[in-house]
Amino acid sequence: MKLYSFRLSGHAHRVRLFLSLLGVQYEEIEVNLAAGAHKRPEFLAINAFGQVPVLDDDGFVLPDANAILVYLAKKFGRSDWLPEDPAGAAMVQRWLSVAAGQLAHGPAQARLITIFKAPYRAEEVIPRAHAILRLIDGQLSKTAFMCGARPTIADVALYSYVARAPEGNVELTDYTSISRWLADIESLPGFVEFPPAQRAA
Repeated sequence: MKLYSFRLSGHAHRVRLFLSLLGVQYEEIEVNLAAGAHKRPEFLAINAFGQVPVLDDDGFVLPDANAILVYLAKKFGRSDWLPEDPAGAAMVQRWLSVAAGQLAHGPAQARLITIFKAPYRAEEVIPRAHAILRLIDGQLSKTAFMCGARPTIADVALYSYVARAPEGNVELTDYTSISRWLADIESLPGFVEFPPAQRAA
């Protein structure tokens, strides 16, 4: 199993984190996004979108972090991380959609501004980031993890960009439930850190 990754990518960290939580061995291939490696023909041949992460499981090639999380949970029969019952699966999907939507357009974009000089407007992005963080914090004030008493791939999908939100000038000080949740995830056996940008670069 190979994972095409980039150390500064929260999307790639989602997959690295889940593989480690599952105890799955894999080969990590770092894609030099700064040098444009993700836009070269050889990489576009495995992901036409030119994005990381990409999983290659013995010739089955799958882009998209959230899709990879679902694939891994199904491949290894981990219904503890992705419930089989309709209600449980739907609750997980709800937060996977948030990770691909409001989280990506809030905390993740704010971080892109500060780290990669992305052409977004901080005065628009930062309020969006706090709006979704308030909703996440509200959910976590009622449940230990996003979908109940135990972690699922929904928590994995949300963790990385929430944890590094301060790198985008989105402070977490007021979100006490999020702070507790981050600590709970970081205490899970197999947890791997999403390194701060200054250490990962």
